[in-house]
Amino acid sequence: SVTGGTAVVLSVVCFPFVSPALRRFCLPYVPATATQIENVMCALAGRSGRLVDLGSGDGRIVLTAAKAGYIADGVELNPWLIAYSRLRAFQLGLSGHSRFYCQDLWKFQLHPYPNIIIFGVQEMMPKLEEKLTNELRNDVHVVACRFPFPTWTPDATLGTGLDTVWLYK
Repeated sequence: SVTGGTAVVLSVVCFPFVSPALRRFCLPYVPATATQIENVMCALAGRSGRLVDLGSGDGRIVLTAAKAGYIADGVELNPWLIAYSRLRAFQLGLSGHSRFYCQDLWKFQLHPYPNIIIFGVQEMMPKLEEKLTNELRNDVHVVACRFPFPTWTPDATLGTGLDTVWLYK
């Protein structure tokens, strides 16, 4: 039937977007708002070089950073969002300044990056704080979006509500 076929198609299309709920730490795809992106870029004012966005979603922050002169990478588990991000980078002429990795952020090496951005969920922040503490080099700026780290003291807080970002140096 048409209804059954439609349900199967919708299930196949939607699975990559809801499958994060099946993981230990649920990282649902929630697009960054223009205000969040602006707050992230303000937190990184005066910085340059390499940047990584952990949980890059549709690549908005990576592409904004690439436009601003960063060599920007995104790490995302959802292959559909990676494909979309790569397509957008190509369309915007930013493929040479941005890369997207379909990889687990817990296995991704962070030491090459002086600028790290994370859109996480509250439950993952303690474990991520531990990973960053073990892998960070000197002069790294970490921007946490939506949820702060549990024991680190932020050097700056920008925005309010869901648009809040915390800068850690």
